[in-house]
Amino acid sequence: MDPGWTTTVLLLPCVVVLTAGFFYLYSAVMGLLSRTSVRNKVVVITDALSSLGKECAGVFHRGGARLILCGKSWDKLEELSDDLAHASDPTVTFPPKLVLLDFGDMDSLPEVVEELLDCYGCLDILILNNSMKVRAPAHRVSLETDKILMDNNYFGPATLAKGVLPSMISRRTGHILLVSSIQGKLAVPFRTTYAASKHAVQAFFDCLRAEVDEYGISVSTINHTFISSSSSDSVEPASSRSIWSWFYTQRPGGVSPHEAVAELVKTLNNKRKEVLIAPSLPRVAIYTRALLPDMFFAVTAAGVNSTAAADSMST
Repeated sequence: MDPGWTTTVLLLPCVVVLTAGFFYLYSAVMGLLSRTSVRNKVVVITDALSSLGKECAGVFHRGGARLILCGKSWDKLEELSDDLAHASDPTVTFPPKLVLLDFGDMDSLPEVVEELLDCYGCLDILILNNSMKVRAPAHRVSLETDKILMDNNYFGPATLAKGVLPSMISRRTGHILLVSSIQGKLAVPFRTTYAASKHAVQAFFDCLRAEVDEYGISVSTINHTFISSSSSDSVEPASSRSIWSWFYTQRPGGVSPHEAVAELVKTLNNKRKEVLIAPSLPRVAIYTRALLPDMFFAVTAAGVNSTAAADSMST
């Protein structure tokens, strides 16, 4: 037998074992981090019914957190709570508390803040996970839609954070974590209001970070390209895709909820101020926008023009 072939056959099982060992060790470390970072802490998760929210709830629940799950549907929140209870050891976990929260109803937020604080008398970690998207040319988006997006993506998270801040300041501790989007750093065509809302909320929490630092309160932002879901994500027809589609439609531009929560847990542990979850192309675009803006604008316009040309050929 060829010596090279023999070496390959012998090395292959070793590679498989080492790879499996690496993933096992990684899972064990992440489990340990999640338990040490959130055990017995009061953690609020907004939009707990999303794919990321559910994954986050599962990790933190198993880690021993006192969860407060927020969402728009009471029935779905109860279903999620039951699923968490059935998948965990009740002797080492706490039953989640449920709170109805709809950022589209801004008038209800004072009552929501009061209800959140009444659950345990305080809170340690606030994870702001809400997001609403619209893809359309700017002139086709109504003012009403603009306002709905701004309520869900900016005014809602900002108002909720301001509502719980007095409690955190009085205790001189707390961590506010915003799950945002790369479009808080980089605007792409046909996402005018969405990008505007993400830029606004990014700026708000950047300012807030400096304001509350003296009180021992941490503020972190996680900007991702796209969170995939367990169900099939909508995919644009090939004719309508531009270079910008790869920023938000599918991998490698997107990340799984498991990967996103792993970054979230690490951020809570090391109190990083800002995290970007993105492959190389969006990262290069951010630097190009900052250092070579004219080139960035030209590429952006070319991408829009190529999409319009493809649409005209298909009609």
